[in-house]
Amino acid sequence: MRPTAWMTNSPQPYESVLVANRGEIAVRILKAVRECGLRGIAIHNDLDRDGMHLEYADSVDHLRGEDLSSTYLSPEAIINSARRTGADAIHPGYGFLSERADFAKSVLESGLVWIGPPPEAIRLMGDKIRARESMIKAQVPVIPGRSISISDGEDPLPQLAAAAAEVGYPLLLKASAGGGGKGMRVVNEPKLLRTEYQAASREATAAFGNGTVYVESLLRGARHIEIQIFADSHGNVIHLNERDCSLQRRHQKVIEEAPSPAVDPELREKMGDAAIQAARAVNYEGAGTVEFLLSSQNEFYFLEMNTRLQVEHPVTELVTGLDLVHMQLMTAAGIELQLSQDEVSLSGHAMEARIYAEDPSTGFLPSIGPIARFDTPVGPGVRVDSGIRKGDEVTTSFDPMLAKIIVHAPDRNSAIQRLDHALSETILHGVKSNIEFCREILNTETFRGPGVTTDYLEGRPSTQSQNKTPPGLIEIIATAAERFGLSKSTGTPLGNQDKHSGHEHDPFTTLTKRFP
Repeated sequence: MRPTAWMTNSPQPYESVLVANRGEIAVRILKAVRECGLRGIAIHNDLDRDGMHLEYADSVDHLRGEDLSSTYLSPEAIINSARRTGADAIHPGYGFLSERADFAKSVLESGLVWIGPPPEAIRLMGDKIRARESMIKAQVPVIPGRSISISDGEDPLPQLAAAAAEVGYPLLLKASAGGGGKGMRVVNEPKLLRTEYQAASREATAAFGNGTVYVESLLRGARHIEIQIFADSHGNVIHLNERDCSLQRRHQKVIEEAPSPAVDPELREKMGDAAIQAARAVNYEGAGTVEFLLSSQNEFYFLEMNTRLQVEHPVTELVTGLDLVHMQLMTAAGIELQLSQDEVSLSGHAMEARIYAEDPSTGFLPSIGPIARFDTPVGPGVRVDSGIRKGDEVTTSFDPMLAKIIVHAPDRNSAIQRLDHALSETILHGVKSNIEFCREILNTETFRGPGVTTDYLEGRPSTQSQNKTPPGLIEIIATAAERFGLSKSTGTPLGNQDKHSGHEHDPFTTLTKRFP
């Protein structure tokens, strides 16, 4: 392979990249690395020695062991792997060690190129309390809240009560470290303060090793709007417009889109400017996301900053025509951004559905087992980012997200229709999934109209739970149908299947609908 011209002429050139991740994001990054003429290095532990991401690497290294703490979550193991394989740079992807400042620092101290933001920016933005203070200083609007400091053995109630009186009910208890909904509790009345604080602090300690919790006002009926920013080492910072990530279940995003149906050009400029201010306040470099809550009165407040590539970055790529991983590789090489803010475009509408191995009919419990079949949609404006294929085993050892179905269309209504159709063509056998749940949401009047707010899914059951097939029946019918060459939805031979029929995704719907 021959590196692209911009890499060979860069201030900080490198030739090989170790991807410290797995699954669909490792596949995504390794493809970009290869496109740039660089050598891609993949890693795996004992549990994913046959992982799909290994197929896209020029060389592979085995991290011995099954537990994550000694493999994917071990800075020492990752850096030793880079030394063994002759890697020049490390890309962390998202999750695992991507937002660990100590890991980024160790990579740099080892003489390797870190494809990510400076360690101090990661450290500051990883501490939600310090991040809030920095944003206030930078005059970025923040959600009303108050920090509390509870010493070991101290009764937390007096401080909690004082903070609650200041911000008012309902309120949110949030972990200072980490994210993803862990260490987060809604409190609607004073009598629940103590127990919910203890639960939030306990969960935060288990997840992040830090039980510090702060109090924040809870905005009902708000939207979750995030601004993608990019910064280089030459002082240039731009934003790449917004994404709407309001459709969430238990603080986990389900469907994302760009642009947001709630943001007009004037608001986009204001939020973009605020995101740039936030990035400059922490001397940011590389790809990052500044997340805001947008109230029903169109007032926006800083929520947090993710110091990494986001799961939902493809929707930004589709509406801007930019490759964010290519940009990361260039920025890490010391190259100045190749476009100005005025040159950032916004074309059409993009939407992404995350496919999880979970069972909506049982309260979204994880679903495990071998992948018996996985067919993905194809067609104009359809993109699939996946890290699985037939024969792979879904276990509880890794994140349950299996793939992302992403579409691009001229407008929002067309994007909804295209995503719904793409999901109808996605066939996944062997484990339960949320595919039909996503289709249900796409076809609601609320989503197709003005869009949804972050509390839309609270208490909303999936219709799949109302029409639950007896346990094991679908698997029995699936096996029989595969043996006799039947399609998943019509009972007709596979060769005659009409992929545009719009049948529901539930396996072998026609064969099972007679059962309660």
